[in-house]
Amino acid sequence: MSVVSMDKSPSVAEPAVVLASKPQNPQVEALLLFLRNGTAALGLSMMAIIVVMCLIGPGLYGIDPYAIVNVPFAPPGTPGALFGTDFLGRDILAGVLIGGRPTLIVGCVAAAMTIGIGVLIGCMAGYFGGWIDRALMKFTEFFQVLPALLLAMVIVSIFEASLLTITLAIGIVGWPQAARLTRAEFLRIRDLEYVRATRTAGARDFYLIFNTILPGALPPIIVASALTTGGSILFESGLSFLGLGDPNMMSWGVMIGQNRNYLLEAWWTVSIPGIAIFLTVLAISLIGDGINDALNPRMRKR
Repeated sequence: MSVVSMDKSPSVAEPAVVLASKPQNPQVEALLLFLRNGTAALGLSMMAIIVVMCLIGPGLYGIDPYAIVNVPFAPPGTPGALFGTDFLGRDILAGVLIGGRPTLIVGCVAAAMTIGIGVLIGCMAGYFGGWIDRALMKFTEFFQVLPALLLAMVIVSIFEASLLTITLAIGIVGWPQAARLTRAEFLRIRDLEYVRATRTAGARDFYLIFNTILPGALPPIIVASALTTGGSILFESGLSFLGLGDPNMMSWGVMIGQNRNYLLEAWWTVSIPGIAIFLTVLAISLIGDGINDALNPRMRKR
């Protein structure tokens, strides 16, 4: 009787099914990295609270920042003046709430103007090179060797000291750094293979600059724009401290400038607006660091 072998012949191993995950959108990945960053989330939360307080705080608090509510130099904790009063008897808290609006507007608009001018000049210099690059860099160096604060003071002194003049002055003196950063990025990117391929396909200079090269140069520019916003707020505060702020507009810098002579006898009149500036610039710096980490390719590999 024949014996039927129960041993099965070795079967061919079935190919393993590999489920490749769909590559994530770089923008979504950067956003998730930013939100997972603890310091960035803290800065974003701080900035959101500051913006909300400046937008709805004056209406909720209900005290006119220009009205005299108590005796001058009433200390913090005084009934009817939680943060005390300034040299005229005006409520400090009301001034801080309403003063954040022009301060943030100057910071954002001046930073946008600074980045806009710098990116435009840097694009032209880095893309075309040659005599255009040399001429634009000489023009940039001319502004860099001038003391920024002194030049801004001259501009504000010549024209009327208004919010618009201060914003323009900050934008005019602050763009050289953004121009050099953009130029460096364009010099790095303009000879890469995908740019050469686009140029070979017949793309015009305008398309190459703004549609091909500039998107690749944006990450460091975005980080610089966040830090420039904080620098613009400090710049406005410095001008106001020197007496060149808009006297018709309540801002944190104007509050510090108007009360600077009474710092020793009434510290809260200067310290409380100064703390507001410090917290705002700190929040912007934390957000800028978070953006830098989120846009850094090395961080995405961790």
